[in-house]
Amino acid sequence: MDNFLKMLNTQMILIIYLAVGFYCAKRGIIDGHTKQKLTDLILKITLPCMIFASFNKPLTPQVLRETAVIFAVAMGITILSYLGGKLLYNRFPREKKSVLQYTTLVNNSGFLGMPMVSSVYGTDGLFYASIFIIPNRIAMWTAGISLFTTSNFKESCKNIFLNPCIISVFLGILRQLIGVPLPGFLETAIGDIGDITTPLSMFIIGTMLVDVSLSSMVEPSILYLAFIRLIALPLVALAALKGLGMSSMLTGLSLILTGMPAGSTSVLLSVKYGVDADFASRCVVTTTLISLITVPLLMLLL
Repeated sequence: MDNFLKMLNTQMILIIYLAVGFYCAKRGIIDGHTKQKLTDLILKITLPCMIFASFNKPLTPQVLRETAVIFAVAMGITILSYLGGKLLYNRFPREKKSVLQYTTLVNNSGFLGMPMVSSVYGTDGLFYASIFIIPNRIAMWTAGISLFTTSNFKESCKNIFLNPCIISVFLGILRQLIGVPLPGFLETAIGDIGDITTPLSMFIIGTMLVDVSLSSMVEPSILYLAFIRLIALPLVALAALKGLGMSSMLTGLSLILTGMPAGSTSVLLSVKYGVDADFASRCVVTTTLISLITVPLLMLLL
């Protein structure tokens, strides 16, 4: 119940941020160009800082064991998401099928999930969350791209290893291995920059609501995606972590990150490769709004 109340409080805060983003878009304070620049700021600066700041735990045998388990579970969920997407959406036309498969495979665990984990579990949770999202980021640039077009191996590797979030994970691990503390002012600056990730992320998601009507969000295919993405997959993660006897924190953050809504990159890829971008936008917005309800409810199962 304590985790549920923490998450409920977090969701109320996020809804306020979302409303501010909606207001800014309505008033023209944030336009399309500004939204893209803020997205770049989050993905290239603030989120990597948040991730790097979380790597301040001593590398004890227990931490290494838990890290290995959390990575293995995340990899298993990623593989299941990919295979499930191949089987669950065959009755839909190609334009929608590729979007549904991608949004089942790739979620918003980095953009939205990391701030949620930070709010509930603090820096300890962020450390494990940074490991948990690695398979999802790899899938985004490999299997994810292949759902829209033929994936170029060299380009995929470049996108993975030059991704600022992945780089920040490697730098964080290196920091732990070397064991040399950062100067206090630098530690504070990195932490403060990372702290603005949460409101900025929700501002941007709030701006997406302006162009999507309520009636367009209740399409059966989107609700079907929401069930798979927000309920079925998190329950699989919950069963796996409980079966392995992992701690409440590791189980909870896995539940949060697996239960995140459709990845916003689906819209960008749909535009780039000539797929139904409007449908992708509605998938992102609808699953994001529903996740504000489902994630706290899932926390009751811990």
